[in-house]
Parts: sequence; structure tokens; C-alpha cells
Amino acid sequence: MDAARNDGQDPRYRRGAGVVLFNAQAQVWVGQRIDNPNPAWQMPQGGLDPHEHPFDTAQRELEEETGVAPALTRAIDSPEDWLTYDFPDELRQRLWRGSYLGQQQRWFAFSFLGRDTDVNIATPHPEFSAWKWVELEQTIDLIVPFKRELYSQIIRAFIPIRDRLRDGSHRPSKTPIR
Repeated sequence: MDAARNDGQDPRYRRGAGVVLFNAQAQVWVGQRIDNPNPAWQMPQGGLDPHEHPFDTAQRELEEETGVAPALTRAIDSPEDWLTYDFPDELRQRLWRGSYLGQQQRWFAFSFLGRDTDVNIATPHPEFSAWKWVELEQTIDLIVPFKRELYSQIIRAFIPIRDRLRDGSHRPSKTPIR
């Protein structure tokens, strides 16, 4: 199977959502995973709860992982495609007892309306040990190798949004983000 691809729902993959959180300079938020001793920075993401819409998952995961409340964000846009990646063999059996081949995610862009002091990774169940703002293109060099193809697709999908934010021409999507 390909490392990442666009396709419909597949029960072999854990469903989830991810967040590309842009600051006022159109940089994106990344966190260093607390469970990885090696450099492993990623954007917020997580699994869908039963009957949860991916947009709601994105907002929930953003707050759970970063402490950033929905009131401090503005939804910008979301590509309609689900992006899928496979777990490496050595992780597949450890994660969710081997129930999934990988993850299938919808990704959402949000603007951060708060201040850096509004970010709080010391959450009840912390996932990150540090965080920073980086250029969108840098994320591919920061993520674990098995997610690089996924992040390549994220970068391609979200660069136009980033560029519109930077030149001030971004207008909210006419179609509902959900």
C-alpha cells in the first residue's frame, strides 16, 4: 500500500482529523511528541470519537493537545480529501493492538487568534514536550519518516491557503468546512 493516498472510507484505517494552525505570520504550529526521544515534531491530530464529525474532532484535538480553545481560532478551509498513511510494521502491532493498518484523516486549517501565552501543552494527558511556529514547508523535515508522504500532501494542499493569508487575499470558503 502507498504511504499516503486519497481515497474513501476504509475500515482498515483509524479515522481521524488533523489541524494546520496558522499564526498571524502564516507559520504553523508544531509540537515535539512527548513519547519519542528523537526529534518528532507534528501538527495536532487525533482519532474520531464514535459519531463525531471530523471538524469537531479537529477542534477537540487542538484544545486537548495545545490548550487552544475554539474561541481562539477561526476555521479557514479544508480540502475534501481524506489522507491515508500506513504505520510501519514495527508500530502496527503496538498501536491499537494491530487493529489498523494506519490512519485516514481529514485536515483543517485554522487561524490562531490568541497569543503565544494562550498555548498550554501541560494538558491533563500531554502529548508534546515543546512547541514552536515553523514554515509550512519545514514540517516535512520535522515529522517522523513514515509520515513524510502524508505531510508532503498536506503541504501541497495548504500552501495556497498560507499564501493567501500572507498576501491578505484569503476569503473564507464559500462551501461549509464540515
